[in-house]
Amino acid sequence: MKNVKKGLLHLAIIIAIIAFFAVTAFIGLGKHHKGSAKNILLGLDLAGGVSITYQTVGDFSASEMSDTVYKLQKRAENYNTESQVYQEGNNRINVDIPDADNPREALEKMGSAGALYFISESVYQEATEKYKDTIETNKDGLLVFPENVEFSSVICGGADVYKAEAGSQQDQTTGASEYVVQLSFNAAGGSKWADATTEAYNNNGERIHIVYDNTVISSPAVSNGPITDGECVISGSFATYDEANDLATTIRIGALPIELEVLRHNVVGAQLGADAIETSLWAALIGFIILIIFMICYYRIPGLAASIALVFYVGAVMLSINALDVTLTLPGIAGVILSIGMAVDANVIIFTRIREELATGKTVKSAIKIGFEKATSAIVDGNVTTLIAAAVLWFLGSGTVKGFAQTLAIGIVLSMVTALWITKIILNAFYNLGASTEKCYGTIKKVYFFDFVKHKAKYFIISGLLFAVCIAGLVVNKVNTGSILNFGLDFKGGSSTQITFDDGVVIDQNLKDEIANVFKSTTSATDTPMSEIEGVNAIVVSTKSISVEENTKLVEALTTGDYGIQEDNIQTETISATVSSEMKTDAIVSVIIAAICMLIYIWIRFKNLSFGTASVLALIHDVIVVLMVYAVFSNWISVGNTFIACMLTIVGYSINATIVTFDRVRENAQTKPGKEQLAEVVNLSISQTISRSINTSVTTAIMVVMLVILGVDSIRQFAIPLLAGIVCGCYSSICIAGTLYYVLKSKFTGKKEK
Repeated sequence: MKNVKKGLLHLAIIIAIIAFFAVTAFIGLGKHHKGSAKNILLGLDLAGGVSITYQTVGDFSASEMSDTVYKLQKRAENYNTESQVYQEGNNRINVDIPDADNPREALEKMGSAGALYFISESVYQEATEKYKDTIETNKDGLLVFPENVEFSSVICGGADVYKAEAGSQQDQTTGASEYVVQLSFNAAGGSKWADATTEAYNNNGERIHIVYDNTVISSPAVSNGPITDGECVISGSFATYDEANDLATTIRIGALPIELEVLRHNVVGAQLGADAIETSLWAALIGFIILIIFMICYYRIPGLAASIALVFYVGAVMLSINALDVTLTLPGIAGVILSIGMAVDANVIIFTRIREELATGKTVKSAIKIGFEKATSAIVDGNVTTLIAAAVLWFLGSGTVKGFAQTLAIGIVLSMVTALWITKIILNAFYNLGASTEKCYGTIKKVYFFDFVKHKAKYFIISGLLFAVCIAGLVVNKVNTGSILNFGLDFKGGSSTQITFDDGVVIDQNLKDEIANVFKSTTSATDTPMSEIEGVNAIVVSTKSISVEENTKLVEALTTGDYGIQEDNIQTETISATVSSEMKTDAIVSVIIAAICMLIYIWIRFKNLSFGTASVLALIHDVIVVLMVYAVFSNWISVGNTFIACMLTIVGYSINATIVTFDRVRENAQTKPGKEQLAEVVNLSISQTISRSINTSVTTAIMVVMLVILGVDSIRQFAIPLLAGIVCGCYSSICIAGTLYYVLKSKFTGKKEK
């Protein structure tokens, strides 16, 4: 009776915690609903918004960079108080404005933080005459000089402005309240301003023109006398406070201490993000249900315990993401879904060990205790190596890749805690409630001993053929397209515009031709290759880099035409060649660093270089096979920013699977020491862990398959190679890793380590 009460108590505590997670996720805590799922910070690809990456031009000091970040932050907060502006590296600034009501307008008004000039009436007239054939007027009716404009002289620039703020004052003539912009200059600017306003006032109150990024944003007249104290007011033309504030904000941006250029900008409509969330959640739910059914059917009571623990795990992950203020991105959701599948791995290792102990005649209680103890080392080692991959992604990745690394790392840590403690508590609770017979846990089938070492040459030949297919695919791609892979925007630079049409619009060649003409008439793009997105009534147009100004004209033409296109259904992204080149380098460097770190860890942990070398060779094998998928299916799968995440996930997954096998090799070698029995040890270890390798691959693949079937296109491009990597990781852990270890141990290091 005592044990029954104990079991009920433990089970009740776990269920209560799960209920707490559920209530928190749906409702939240307190009057501000903290912890609720709706309060999770969403990245731009989910919430919609605008993201810009700037790079500095010329030399600057640390204080100037700090001032620039601060001023851009104030500018961004005009659109969303949750906006983030932060420095990246030594010479870059990232601006993220999520959940903007009109992200494209925010992008246009943020603009490139370029030069601000104050010019006299005579210089203005001279420039308009000189550039009259190329001067344009924007949609707000403002005069726009061409990009190559050169003014013969300027009164002062943005660096001379101390501050610019919107305010109100009483009109001296009418007595009515009016909105104004209050300008203050620094010492150098005040002196220049005094000379210029004196001359303008003496010339019958001439105007002084304020030019920002070649656009004349204001032309106030000097009508009340010279301004000699460095303080002035622009008045008389603002109908609302917002109009005055817009001008003040633009002047503040132009007053940046250093000049910036746009390296990358991305605009996502909120509707596109909402669709991505919905499809990803359906993928997660269906995959999770199938996963639970599989676990209960195959492992019985332990499977039921693992299923309850998985529900606990999902709640803990959501609460952790919320509590740590992790910004959830689309790859981040994929990371959560993937980690659910991988979380089963630890349980599979434990349950296999329990069945083995039962097969030796142990009681159920002893089998549970010993099973958890023996499985701990393999679980810890496997998760640490995957954490290494996540850490490399965090330090070398950026944007959505960094978001994937965060959620994957959280998932790994929590899955280890859940398996080693929560599953154990639940399993012991079921035992105390009466599940104390062997039939509740299943019996392990007799291990079928297969001579893997004997057939090692066949496995190496199969792998060699896969490598040959990879090389052939790369060569064919190079010959046909000029590039070894179908590099996406992140790796080759340029602009990508996704246009989603209403369901009633038919995407035919005529429509594509019309869209191509719109691009050519509003941008400098001459080549506009298009591709349709499977399952979505949309096309993606790839072009050379489109500027912010060109993007504005393009969107205006698309939304005012006869195509039934809503602005929220136009997603654009532009990446410079500089950023794309860095992405390629990061992809290579990150995989190399991860492999080296894993080699060092395994070497230290197993105290044998042969284990580490075989593990790294096996993961390189898996990486090459996944690369083969990218090469062979290049017409459907592009190499984008999630390529790095995919490769490093495979690296972590491959090592994880290999370590479980090597943990058995290390254990069995203690009972069968000596080089003469090495082949028997390797064969036995692989045979004992083959069911774990297959089951873990199946459970992880279930979640990834759901992403392939239900996920949006960008997730699918990530999930398909990942699925190939999971299958290959299973193959390499069974057929390649152990046999490689045997070859290295017996042929090269056997004498030295004997």
